[in-house]
Parts: sequence; C-alpha cells; structure tokens
Amino acid sequence: MNVAEEAVEIKNRLGLHLRAATTLAQAAAKFKSTVTLIRGKDQANARSVTSLIMLGAGKGTRLHLRAEGDDAEAAMAELSDLFKNGFGEE
Repeated sequence: MNVAEEAVEIKNRLGLHLRAATTLAQAAAKFKSTVTLIRGKDQANARSVTSLIMLGAGKGTRLHLRAEGDDAEAAMAELSDLFKNGFGEE
C-alpha cells in the first residue's frame, strides 16, 4: 500500500472554516485513499467537514497531511495544492 505524507500550512485568512473544509472534503472524496489531517495529537478524516472544522486550524497553522492507499500520490498532489493556493480564497 502506498503512503504519502507532507507538512502543509493554512494560508487563507479565515483558516480551515466551513467553505475551505468543504472544498477539502470534496476533493478528498474523489480518491480511494484514506486521507488524514493531523494537528498535534488530533486527527481528522479529510472527507468529514465536521472533523476538519474540529481541528480549529486558523491561518498559519501547520498540519500533517497523510494519504494511504493506491492513489495516495495523486491525492497528496491535489490536496497539498489546495493548501498552497489558500483553497482558492486569496
């Protein structure tokens, strides 16, 4: 099984709020891989908007993005781009 991991940072002004979390969850749902977002001891299923919002990640928060599965590399490429581009908000 393939595993891809990357450190990402929240760059958009409002952080991982409802719209950004929804964008991330919809993108993660396109892949077969299990995608997890980790902040310290807390983990969130990237397909769950509620789980993502519960991380309380504001602007400047550094997170660990992990994809595990057959399409892990493709998932990582697309999802890390969302973080780099501020979820298209900036």
